[in-house]
Amino acid sequence: MFIGRKEELKLLQGQMNRNFASFIVIKGRRRIGKSRLIRELSKKFKRKFSFTGLPPTDETTSTSQKEEFARQMKKQGFPELVADDWGNLFWALGKEAEKGTILIVLDEISWMGSKDPLFLGKLKVAWDQYFESNPNLVLIVASSISNWINKNILKNTGFLGRVDLTLTLDELSIKECSDFWGKRKDSISPLEKLKILSVTGGVPKYLSLIDPKQTAEENIKQLCFSESVFLFNEFDRIFHDLFSKRSSIYKDIVEALSTTPSLDQAEICRRTNRSNGRIVSEYLTDLKEAGFLSADFTWDIKTRETSKLRKYRLRDNYLRFYLKYILPNKEQILRGNFKEGSLYGSTSWESIMGLQFENLVVHNRHDLMERLSISPEECLYDGPFFQTKTERRKGCQIDYLIQTKNTLYLCEIKFSKNPIGVQVIEDVRKKVENLFLPKLISVRPVLIHVGGVRQNVVEEDYFDAIVDWTEFLL
Repeated sequence: MFIGRKEELKLLQGQMNRNFASFIVIKGRRRIGKSRLIRELSKKFKRKFSFTGLPPTDETTSTSQKEEFARQMKKQGFPELVADDWGNLFWALGKEAEKGTILIVLDEISWMGSKDPLFLGKLKVAWDQYFESNPNLVLIVASSISNWINKNILKNTGFLGRVDLTLTLDELSIKECSDFWGKRKDSISPLEKLKILSVTGGVPKYLSLIDPKQTAEENIKQLCFSESVFLFNEFDRIFHDLFSKRSSIYKDIVEALSTTPSLDQAEICRRTNRSNGRIVSEYLTDLKEAGFLSADFTWDIKTRETSKLRKYRLRDNYLRFYLKYILPNKEQILRGNFKEGSLYGSTSWESIMGLQFENLVVHNRHDLMERLSISPEECLYDGPFFQTKTERRKGCQIDYLIQTKNTLYLCEIKFSKNPIGVQVIEDVRKKVENLFLPKLISVRPVLIHVGGVRQNVVEEDYFDAIVDWTEFLL
């Protein structure tokens, strides 16, 4: 099945209806569906040539990348070529793509070109001299290493003005995720779907592995808690393929964030025993561009100015689940002694479900705003909010805050296996009291929940809206 990506596919197909060649960049984390989206687009082309770079290993070299490219060319009907120069390979490809409606795909382009300083120059020449001369040609370059794409293509003066469309693929919406249950999506409870999404997030590859005939617990067991299954080994694959020899540094950073809502850079450095400076900033940028972290900027509610302070949040549900539940039990799993059933009733399980649930809410904030009747034009700022402590004000952290011209929507996000009691009202009242608020601005508390709320919470009439998140999965 091809699920979601309607807007992205529409944008890509729009590039076909022009009278000049198109250069398209697609980026996003691994397993997010870049190749699947391209494959769906390729159905519109009678002729297409697709190439994928070799994953990085200690043996992978610039020569082996060229040899693999030539091998893939031969497999697609080209004569056997001497793989000694990217320029010759691109020339042969350009000659074959001179006329007609043609799609050329360079998937995982960062793997192809990262070890050859001449690769990008040869590609730029190929575009200018061969590919661009065919008005019906579409060239797509894609990569999971988004920061490489940013530095070497989008911000490279050699490609300035040549890229016609850039797509960054994010997780699927919660409504689209429900389609992975197929014909059973209406008979499976929203809570069961949320249990799966707490592990997979909205990553299409992971969702495609679920068996709708099995319970959430059975699916999680078969995806995570055996030596040979996909999500047991996925973490190491991701970090090796994306970050190679420096993977341990990136692992340390995400592990530091796995048990907390958010940390600033200084706090991350303390937890990973590293000096605070430019190098760590680059690591954080890499993880953010790869889709694993979110950098949340706070803002001044009164002046509406963005603060320089940012906090990093682990936005990827799979990574947190792996670090919290699979990695600590890895040896037991390998020996076949791990009993995953003990997790589901534990306090730590409910705690991590809370953090995973917050991610799902933030990722689907447009659905929430629609539910609250907030138009995109009204929203000035939104996101997890933190107010630093000073002599004049108290510190404060809010799960999710939306600011419009005259109103703050303070959202408290609660995942609980039992109905939520009136204590939540007192918790939110304290947050409102601690906020440093300007005059003439209204605060509207919003409770977002999964496990239900007690009747006395409703009767108190404190919240302007009580949102049952399961309604988005119906």
